[in-house]
Amino acid sequence: MTKPAGHPPVKTPATPPAAPLAATTAMGWMHTARFLTTAPKLEFLPPLTVPEIAFVGRSNAGKSTCINTLTQQKRLAFASKTPGRTQSINLFTLGKQGVTDAVLADLPGYGYAAVPKQDKLRWQQVMANYLVTRDNLRGIVLLCDPRHGMTELDEVLLEVIRPRVEEGLKFLVLLTKADKLNRAEGTKALSIARLQAGGGEVKLFSALKKQGVDEVAQLLFDWAHPEPAATPAAPHE
Repeated sequence: MTKPAGHPPVKTPATPPAAPLAATTAMGWMHTARFLTTAPKLEFLPPLTVPEIAFVGRSNAGKSTCINTLTQQKRLAFASKTPGRTQSINLFTLGKQGVTDAVLADLPGYGYAAVPKQDKLRWQQVMANYLVTRDNLRGIVLLCDPRHGMTELDEVLLEVIRPRVEEGLKFLVLLTKADKLNRAEGTKALSIARLQAGGGEVKLFSALKKQGVDEVAQLLFDWAHPEPAATPAAPHE
């Protein structure tokens, strides 16, 4: 006597993997970003002791879009209709429960052709002074469109910050608009940027496809919250 066929096993839809807890924490932290102040000159920047992370890059590198995507806010960083016209350093606080534990600095985009040469030179000097002298600066994110690669102005900036990077300043080259690259082009862009980054990290990023968003948020969170150095154990008697 044959056994009646049993019911076929019910297939449950696969549950997408949850984001790692650390990434969820980092994204929640980024979402706390709030406008603090704008400074047309360095002397107007408030003296701060919390870690500061600066975003720099050419006017068309997607800096405002990147900041808005990381903070999950549509208009936190204002993208001017005329690239290069915004010539102030904008600061945004970060921190849960109203306690600021870090600051994002959005530096003016550089290199846009429509800006008068005199203004370009003035702002290049202001940015250089900021990057060299800002005491609480802990990290720099350089945004670059990988379809065009690093420009002469990007390389000048790299030279300006190199001494501080060698002293421990965190540095990330973020290749934006990565959705416009195929896999081979993305791999090639990463390889080239790593050669140019001078010890900094390099990552692909796409605001449209949300590529690299969790990863970058986690990196910035770690920059702002470094683990304390382990205390050496006391020797046994």
